[in-house]
Amino acid sequence: MTPLIALAELGSKPVRVEHGMLDLVLVRQGDEVFALEDRCSHGDVPLSEGEFAKGRLECWLHGSTFDVRTGAPTCPPAVAPVRTFPVTIDDVDGTPTVFVEIG
Repeated sequence: MTPLIALAELGSKPVRVEHGMLDLVLVRQGDEVFALEDRCSHGDVPLSEGEFAKGRLECWLHGSTFDVRTGAPTCPPAVAPVRTFPVTIDDVDGTPTVFVEIG
């Protein structure tokens, strides 16, 4: 598991984080955090620049949406899913921190 960001830094908007050569987008819904590859499977643009609402991340280019739990497309034109990654939240020196399993 890789620590990426303090939980307090996540609000209602998608946040892009880099981990080596992999760009991720993190979204927070209540007490849950989800991590996806930051690349639309249709438009090849960053999903972190899109909107997040009701468990769906929308690509700003063509309007494709993806379920943040599974990465599955929920609205065309995208038909391929985006990669998702397991997330845990652990305490690091008194600060709740988001960890992502990259594997």
